[in-house]
Amino acid sequence: MSLEADIEAGAAALGLDLEAGQGERLAGYLALIEKWNRVYNLTAVRDPAEMLTHHVLDSLAVVLPLRRQTEGRPVRLLDVGSGAGLPGVVLGICCPEIEVDCVDAVAKKAAFIQQAAGALRLGNVRGVHGRVESLAGPYDVICSRAFASLADFVSWSGGALAEGGAWLAMKGKYPADEIAALPAGVEVFHVEPLKVPGLEAERCLVWMRRAVR
Repeated sequence: MSLEADIEAGAAALGLDLEAGQGERLAGYLALIEKWNRVYNLTAVRDPAEMLTHHVLDSLAVVLPLRRQTEGRPVRLLDVGSGAGLPGVVLGICCPEIEVDCVDAVAKKAAFIQQAAGALRLGNVRGVHGRVESLAGPYDVICSRAFASLADFVSWSGGALAEGGAWLAMKGKYPADEIAALPAGVEVFHVEPLKVPGLEAERCLVWMRRAVR
């Protein structure tokens, strides 16, 4: 099977029906990561098969939960500590109605995201070099993947969250200790277990919002 076919099969296993051209774009995105990884250390995972499961399918697992939250509305999303654009670029490919800003403090990673967005003709994706604390937003959804503790994530990005917005954190095992350490002004309103095809490790999504006073 081709990489594109593997991606489409993985998406189908997640209940996701990719639109025409999206599988090709996702395969092209992986090829760009591989190419840049030869020169820059974008990701620790370098094996193509592992990149498929650990990067693309792991990020694709967020698409349906995100769409349930946004109800298909055109929203602004901030991907914090995006690295090579995960999950931001994948979400941008699969959710053209969402405007995605991927912020990273490492210049070469933000530059890669800008390059990938141009090469893949993603008008809704932007790479931003900087620290999340300096961004004003407002963003309807702020997400992160393997970025920081939940408390630090909401603290550092809180200034960019829109009124009525939500934080979305991709985590491994259920992070009970991190949830217990959240500041008083933040509440968890949903924790969703994920099953990523080809990945044995536990995954979950933690949805948070400002606590209603």
